[in-house]
Amino acid sequence: METTRQKKIASVLQQDLAEIFQLVAKSTFTGTLITVSKVRVTPDLGLCKVYLSVFPTKYSDEVMVHVEANAPALRNELGQRVRHQLRVVPNLKYYLDDSLDYQENIERLLKGGGENPIR
Repeated sequence: METTRQKKIASVLQQDLAEIFQLVAKSTFTGTLITVSKVRVTPDLGLCKVYLSVFPTKYSDEVMVHVEANAPALRNELGQRVRHQLRVVPNLKYYLDDSLDYQENIERLLKGGGENPIR
């Protein structure tokens, strides 16, 4: 269970990361929307799991490769933004949030409009 402190720090990190990724999308991936959908912080505040949602989804692999390649620069930029709020910037681990794709697939299956991918 997350503590109040973890939730507050996750909220601050999510807001700042969202601004950073908005600039990255504007400069590097024109026409692509990168959203920070969720941020989870470990109890020791040493690791931060960042879940990214990419639209259109066909660019998600390309975006994730770019994010992983530029992870130190992104962490540095985040550190510049939160330097007065956090003593140590947590290590960032990025994950692709495909929950919207999953939801669309379930809705399509319920409507009877597609093959069952489980078979």
